[in-house]
Amino acid sequence: MSGTSLDGADGVLVDFSGQDLQVLATASKAFAPAFRAELLALNTPSDNELHRAALAGNAIAASYAEVVAELLRQSAKQGISAKDISAIGAHGQTVRHQPQRSADTPAGAGYTLQLNNPALLAELTNIDVVADLRSRDVAAGGQGAPLVPAFHRSVFGQVNATVAVLNLGGIANLSVLPANPLAPVLGFDCGPGNALMDAWCLRHTGQAFDASGAWAASGQLLPQLLRHLRDDPYFSLAPPKSTGRDLFSLRWLEEKLQGFAKAPPQDIQNTLTEFTASSCIDCVRSYAKDSIELIVCGGGAFNQHLLQRLQAGLPNLKVTTSDQHGLAPLEVEAAAFAWLARQTMHRQPGNLPSVTGAAGPRILGAIYPA
Repeated sequence: MSGTSLDGADGVLVDFSGQDLQVLATASKAFAPAFRAELLALNTPSDNELHRAALAGNAIAASYAEVVAELLRQSAKQGISAKDISAIGAHGQTVRHQPQRSADTPAGAGYTLQLNNPALLAELTNIDVVADLRSRDVAAGGQGAPLVPAFHRSVFGQVNATVAVLNLGGIANLSVLPANPLAPVLGFDCGPGNALMDAWCLRHTGQAFDASGAWAASGQLLPQLLRHLRDDPYFSLAPPKSTGRDLFSLRWLEEKLQGFAKAPPQDIQNTLTEFTASSCIDCVRSYAKDSIELIVCGGGAFNQHLLQRLQAGLPNLKVTTSDQHGLAPLEVEAAAFAWLARQTMHRQPGNLPSVTGAAGPRILGAIYPA
């Protein structure tokens, strides 16, 4: 999995043969700063972008292949080799997400675009690859995101208790897992997760992220700016809904910051952190008010200041991180796409229409044989 944080590729080797999934190995590969900058640039229209996007897809596949090689190197100690792997679930790097239906296309369909070269990945690894996991849901009228709630239900769902799961990647998405196993799961994107905080931190400190949220904690909240950030129409939309860097970009932030040129950078960071926390808190209050627990995963689970703000805003819920439930925060999304690939290989649906708004359950993705 390589998500909207653009920090690199995370991989897991997962065994689904038992009653509970078992993570056998984990690996990651950071993106070089120049490549990260190129991926960020490809999120907006630019010169020669078709050629550059194809080259970036090749590079993504090469990075994935390195992660797979490291996973296999680790698992060799357990007697596992490439021939024992059923499939690789390869998400790709999202650079456009426009799932809304449009009258400009014959079928009235939107689109979602993840850079990847799954054929190259199959060639490099000699393992079946499942990719393009979002497009079928979009073609069926869905948002194509989030896709992780079905996996969250299988891993974090509790009997007789409603639980919420908050994935804090570049974008924050919420899954609401009802106590009744027959009740529909709800899931949607709350808004920005780490994306804006990371971008501001990099610009002013040279660091890719605000470790533990310490820099944000050193600043003061700017209430007027927070209100200005929160007035985007996205937050008034009802689910199903999804978003990405198409909307919540650095350009969007710069427009919102007009009039705050003299504000200390750490105060902006504090307010951006509160922006992420408050938008997530509002979603939990509106759609998961009967939850007993909020389980946080993704890179934001390591931001202690952000977790404290979530707990302060949700005093009646227990805010925990996914490692307290058997799966490390940086393993959850990669494991989810392994699960989605498994669904595809077994010809089983991977989407939840109650989450994405698709016309019905669909088998997701395309298979590239070894």
